[in-house]
Amino acid sequence: MAINVSSPELLRRFTTLSTRNYASPAFSVAAPLLSVNSNCRSIPKLCKLRESGVRSRAIVGDTELKIDEEDASLLGDDDSAEASSVDKPVDEIIPEVQERDFTGTPYVPIYVMLPLGTINMDCQLVDPDELINHLRVLKSINVDGVMVDCWWGIVEANAPQQYNWSGYRKLFQIVRDLNLKLQVVMSFHECGGNVGDNVHISLPQWVIEIGSKNPDIFFMDRDRRQNRECLTWGIDKERVLRGRTALEVYFDYMRSFRVEFDEFFEDGVITEIEIGLGPCGELRYPSYPAKHGWKYPGIGEFQCYDKYLMKSLKKASEVRGHSFWGEGPENAGTYNCKPQETKFFSDGGDYDSYYGRFFLNWYSQVLIDHGDRVLTFANLAFEGTPIAAKLSGIHWWYKTASHAAELTAGFYNPANRDGYAPIASVLKKHETALNFTCVELRTMDQHEDFPEALADPEGLVWQVLNAAWDVGIPVASENALPCYDREGYNKILENAKPFNDPDGRHLSAFTYLRLSPDLIEERNFVEFEQFVKRMHGDSVPDLEHCLEEEARTVDE
Repeated sequence: MAINVSSPELLRRFTTLSTRNYASPAFSVAAPLLSVNSNCRSIPKLCKLRESGVRSRAIVGDTELKIDEEDASLLGDDDSAEASSVDKPVDEIIPEVQERDFTGTPYVPIYVMLPLGTINMDCQLVDPDELINHLRVLKSINVDGVMVDCWWGIVEANAPQQYNWSGYRKLFQIVRDLNLKLQVVMSFHECGGNVGDNVHISLPQWVIEIGSKNPDIFFMDRDRRQNRECLTWGIDKERVLRGRTALEVYFDYMRSFRVEFDEFFEDGVITEIEIGLGPCGELRYPSYPAKHGWKYPGIGEFQCYDKYLMKSLKKASEVRGHSFWGEGPENAGTYNCKPQETKFFSDGGDYDSYYGRFFLNWYSQVLIDHGDRVLTFANLAFEGTPIAAKLSGIHWWYKTASHAAELTAGFYNPANRDGYAPIASVLKKHETALNFTCVELRTMDQHEDFPEALADPEGLVWQVLNAAWDVGIPVASENALPCYDREGYNKILENAKPFNDPDGRHLSAFTYLRLSPDLIEERNFVEFEQFVKRMHGDSVPDLEHCLEEEARTVDE
């Protein structure tokens, strides 16, 4: 049975169904998947029609259609006969699914993130010959450039203000010789222990030594377990790093980089500097550390129990006139709790009480103030060069009232409050671009894999991108997890170039995570090449035809 999704009445019914269940604009009548116009083309797509009680379900692309007997009658005379017997199992059918044609759409530059171990702990470039070969392959399909982390723990490893940039200089020269561009991350965090981390790079050894004597320079949870991913924001203005504040340490590092690589700035090879603002380089608290036993989709824990942040909380409570509020919540659960298992995050819980609102306002404002301060120094160090800040896509528990996982990470974004608009305003103040993750994730997939997480990455992406666009700052993005399939790339494209946006808004750039042997594998790379062309607005032949031609050439 072929499902004709262009049938007006069925389209209306499906749109009503989908918008009833999902808040994301990806499920609206204007969504690219369902649009029938000159910018769309049909491609074959396998789906299954499965028996499900009285109704049947058809999986079309990312979308589930529920078809009952009344809907089946809308399919036409020939199809209704088949639809009337939906109790008979059908293994596979091939409907016509609409895929947007991005030819002539705005050009979105594509960068590819380099492997984490590109530079070793001695600040030497690892296997430059293999890297050159891979970069040439990327250049052959018109990738615009690469992104690389400049690790604080490597460059300033042994002593304060003694910087070793040697491996990065060799890398940058290779990139320039191949006529590629560079996005560089000022990485003031630890590498290792998170998803996708295959190397370990600690903070500088001299910082670790200070922390052994003063553990409160790091974030701590309620049980005072130390997290060494990055420095607590409580010491931004405290002279505890051998006479310097954390802000001064960050600024000295950034200024040294700017002076060392001046020629690459002047030549336009370095196009953007992303400023590390927390764990994984993201502006958030380290609220879900795997090293402390966190597993998806746990709500995480508040990270404000070092003495410097607790001093700030006590002061804020005294100013408010309620000194007994100068403690963190006692009923917020542990790392792997669900919201409904806690009195703080459950529906109607203490997160929305007078104390809860006070605490969450303070907690989120500390995050925003840290970003504000570091970006002020970043603009001084990199005057004239575009800078960016990265936000993480914490999409689990997004469909609950409290948005618990976002709250513990510092995003005060419950159902009755916009937690991303204040962050966007600070980025606007410093003319800083927003880099956001998880644009490849689909809500339907999350619902199928982890239904208990009540996740909605599409809704989150829509909220955050619009918060940034509303204040007029550039928005870039990257994928949260490795992506090699057409569906993931299509989701990125939908977010990169929203269909029929009246203001023509689109991403300023996209960074692919990351260069690896899997990406270079033949079929994956062909798919990636098509994705690059579509992000550039180039004409793309049908992918299946390309693969058939390639296979035929190999056979010959």
